[in-house]
Parts: sequence; C-alpha cells; structure tokens
Amino acid sequence: MSEVLNHEQIKKKITRMAYEIYERNLGSKAVVLAGISGMGMTLADLLAKELQAISPLKVEEVEVILDKSNLAEAEVKLSKNIDLQGKTLLIVDDVLNTGKTLAYAMKPFLDKELYKMEVAVLVNRSHGLFPIRPDYTGYELSTTFNEHIRVDFSTENNYSVHLH
Repeated sequence: MSEVLNHEQIKKKITRMAYEIYERNLGSKAVVLAGISGMGMTLADLLAKELQAISPLKVEEVEVILDKSNLAEAEVKLSKNIDLQGKTLLIVDDVLNTGKTLAYAMKPFLDKELYKMEVAVLVNRSHGLFPIRPDYTGYELSTTFNEHIRVDFSTENNYSVHLH
C-alpha cells in the first residue's frame, strides 16, 4: 500500500477544484453538489464549504443514494427533494474508475431542467468503460484493474489517498 495523496495535498486539490467550479459557473443561478453516498458525499461537503468560503455562489447539496454493488437492479434515490430548475448540477464522487457508478448516479436528474450537469472527482483512474469524463479532477492516476484506490476522509485532519 502506498500513499498517493496526503492531507495537505488533498486540501490543495479541493481548493483548486472549488476555484475552477466557481470560475466556470459565474453565470449560474446556483450550484447543486450531488454527492454519491459515502466518500462522494464527504467530498461534496468539503467542496461546498470551500465554494462558500471563496465565492458568492449559492451552493446546495443533495446525496445520491445508490447500491454500488447492485447498480442495475437497485433504485437510485436522492436524500431530499430539491429544485434544480436552471441550476448547475455537479455530481461528485471520490474516485472515477470505469464511470459506471457516475452513469447510474445521473438517473434521478435526467428528466430535470438543469442549466448544465458536470462531474467532479478527487481521483480519476481513466478506465473509461462508460462515456463519463470528469469536468473537475483533483488527481489523474493511471492504474491497472487489479490495483485499488482508497480515499480516507474519516479523520478530519488526516485525509489520505492510498493505492493498493
């Protein structure tokens, strides 16, 4: 197991991503961060806090609840009803591997009248089996299918990303 990103590096990547989101969404009515259950929601929270600290953008959050082990069968739900009319939706996850989870996470939003939909990930492994490309990426990392990335946000001042 080797450390890919330490706490300070992760904080800098989140700050940079927040500035990019702000710059690309100056004209948006609001930005809704839709975090995928687990580490995706944690990353969405961190991005939301950073966006609120650096910009006047209206920032909202919602959790995308799905069963990652059974994507095709399980229902994809949102933690709450949210008005998305004319807003930018940013689907957030910790790691983009094949794109399958992010593709399924889009389901609840496909019949909404959004201004635009974007994707943000902390680590992009670039194994694109689905046509999903992140608009905002903290770190690009080429890996094999046998390797695994573990993002750990469990300790507030000791975030890390490890390669197994």
